[in-house]
Amino acid sequence: MAFLFRKFQEGVKVLAKSPTFAKDGRHLQFQADMNRLFLYTSYNRLGKNADEADADEIIDMASKASLEEQQKVVQDNIHAQMNNFCACMDDILLPDPKTADERPDSPSEVSSTPRRSGLGLAIGKSAPLYENSAVPRTKPLKQSELSQKLKDLIGYTLEIKPSQIPHKDAGQGLYLNGEANVGSVIAIYPGVTYSPAYYRYIPGYPRVDLQNPYLITRYDGTVINAQPWGSGGENLEIWDGSSFQEPNLNSKSDENGSDRVWKLLSKPLDSSKLGRKGEVLERRNPLAFAHFANHPGKDMDPNVMVCPYDFPLSERNMRSYIPNISFGNGEEASMRKFGTFWFKSWRSRNVVSDVPILKSLVLVATREICDEEVLLNYRLSNLKRRPSWYTPVDEEEDRRRWS
Repeated sequence: MAFLFRKFQEGVKVLAKSPTFAKDGRHLQFQADMNRLFLYTSYNRLGKNADEADADEIIDMASKASLEEQQKVVQDNIHAQMNNFCACMDDILLPDPKTADERPDSPSEVSSTPRRSGLGLAIGKSAPLYENSAVPRTKPLKQSELSQKLKDLIGYTLEIKPSQIPHKDAGQGLYLNGEANVGSVIAIYPGVTYSPAYYRYIPGYPRVDLQNPYLITRYDGTVINAQPWGSGGENLEIWDGSSFQEPNLNSKSDENGSDRVWKLLSKPLDSSKLGRKGEVLERRNPLAFAHFANHPGKDMDPNVMVCPYDFPLSERNMRSYIPNISFGNGEEASMRKFGTFWFKSWRSRNVVSDVPILKSLVLVATREICDEEVLLNYRLSNLKRRPSWYTPVDEEEDRRRWS
């Protein structure tokens, strides 16, 4: 397999320089990323019995397949891994895995009343929001016990401990405990997802990242806020994403001209007026820690990359293991630029498929990872001042990502 992986690595380098990608910067970078994910996840799906002919065929497909075709293959590959992960979680947690009616067929969008205490979530010790018959029975395992049992089944799990990055602001880091092959889903980015139609409900808007380092944006504009998830919990529970204290913006001294213009154009909205709905989610999820992955330090390389994952909500038996809820009613809006401002142009939420989806994001290994810290290239925009700890992995990729 090592020889086949070298072939894939060469394929990544060659295809990234293809004139096929000579389009606008943002689209170019998305296409290049999807091409890499196509190769990595397909390589992973080949398994140990793959031969050189299989590798050559996938590399050839990657050079000829359209972007849409590659996206579909990547989604299929990721979903296959997620399906296996969920099956393993069922095997560990369900009292009787052979009894079909005890699978967590979880009710969708169970109404709930928000709990306002943020301390429990911040330290990962929250109790169940509700004693409700809608929550299936599971084995009373602690988060650490579940994590170890998952490692026994898939070969790895995740740990959070002090980062090895030599910077005073590095803080906690995400570590892989075990071994994971290239193309493996390493972690899931948990939390509340916001489509562009609901940007103004993101806590702290418009300066949403001022006191929240746990935000990430997909290429399609979907924002995921992992701050409410924290370090998870110790139960399968109804979770609505509101069990945290929203950050307060500081005084006017923290504002710049752009912030003041945004506030004049668009007043932040009160999310409580929309009401809250919850989902039965497994808060002990051992892979729901992608938000703890650090950016690599100087002379260090990333070993994972982000991959959009559109979870089909029709897969009800998997739902409790997807650590995300969608804010609002899931409307989407494409954004159009006029000068330096973005405006919404509305469209249906399911353009390609009639199956409703939940937009999530996972981290995929770009090489074999063994008992080491998980490092993700943050690709921060070079159009504004970046923090002192940020060392660009590739300035050109940063520029294209936010062009």
